[in-house]
Amino acid sequence: MATQELLTKGKLAKEASLILANVSTKAKNQALDEIRLALDKNAKSILEANKVDLEAGDKKGLSKAFLDRLALDGKRIAEIQAGLKVVKGLSDPVGEVLADWKRPNGLKIKKVRVPLGVIGIIYESRPNVTVDAASLCLKTGNATILRGGSDAINSNIALVAAISEAVEKAGLPKGTVQLIENTDRALLPEFLKLREFVDVIIPRGGADLIRMVTENSSIPVIETGEGNCHAYIEKTANQKMAIEIAINAKCSRPSVCNAVETLLVDAAIAQAFLPKLSVELLKQKVEIRGCGQTRKILPSAKEATEEDWEKEYNSLILAIKIVSGVEEAINHINKYGTRHSETIVTKNKRAAELFTKGIDAAVVYVNASTRFTDGGEFGFGAEIGISTQKLHARGPMGLPELTSYKYIIHGNGQIRA
Repeated sequence: MATQELLTKGKLAKEASLILANVSTKAKNQALDEIRLALDKNAKSILEANKVDLEAGDKKGLSKAFLDRLALDGKRIAEIQAGLKVVKGLSDPVGEVLADWKRPNGLKIKKVRVPLGVIGIIYESRPNVTVDAASLCLKTGNATILRGGSDAINSNIALVAAISEAVEKAGLPKGTVQLIENTDRALLPEFLKLREFVDVIIPRGGADLIRMVTENSSIPVIETGEGNCHAYIEKTANQKMAIEIAINAKCSRPSVCNAVETLLVDAAIAQAFLPKLSVELLKQKVEIRGCGQTRKILPSAKEATEEDWEKEYNSLILAIKIVSGVEEAINHINKYGTRHSETIVTKNKRAAELFTKGIDAAVVYVNASTRFTDGGEFGFGAEIGISTQKLHARGPMGLPELTSYKYIIHGNGQIRA
């Protein structure tokens, strides 16, 4: 039996979703403007709440990197407000006619985009996600129930209070954006069973969170985020380009899901290529873990284990494996990858074609860094996450991926024989 908080907020969200499905783009954009203004108005209380979370996190011994992700200041609030302007400027997909046709019997059929309904967002301690998720769902006419990490609870309560005030001022229903304030972990499995009210769950976070959600939810889940990404340096590759791509993909932001974790190098060039790459990796303070062949060329590399091929490090660690060619590279990636983003560096069109066709991933690159897997970089303006599954949405999820569709059919008295 779900707790009273879940039942109350679930019912409010479902009621709100039925209204939001028919709200005009103008009204939704007005609400986004009101949220932006409310963040200014409530900035002091938001930052005070965030300070409480930071002090609690420091006492718990949270890492500096974690505390940095948790922290808010005037600059970060301004960045969140800028994001709201971006979302406001995006095209509203709701109501878009995807296809229309007429049947021989005279029935006129239209396939039309509609909101998903109620979206549950489960995420870890990054308060900016609270506003990002709420704004994207609002723009697409969806009601949102947010479940953030306990380390950011005070920040999230303050942010959602400001959002709720703005939403109601804009004339939208009370249950448009809600936060589960109870931080008890025992509540999460109950939330994942709230199928009566919630239409889809989107988890944003590490592998453990995503696995827990997918294994326990009776609500449809869109998996996002986990990224064991690879770069394969094929024997014909421009080696200068390959080094630049490898360094960018590993080092520009090692903690993100589109960073490369394993580098596969063609045996034909490994002897010449790896020492040059190693020099640049060491400049970036990257720890190398290599297969047996790699360690013969780079004796300072640590020995890679089976676990290393499966690992999403989210840090300056890179696993390196020497492979016999494109077929072995494809097989390795399909075995160990998380279907996120993969790249090949090559001058060989045939190798590129084999790689792009053979790799099972949401995004496959030729001669480019995996770090481009991002809604903004794809021209979507914003994203709710990066889907690593195949049904409904795949890759960076912009506004259209937060919608479904329905068929609207007009007749003039037809009956089926």
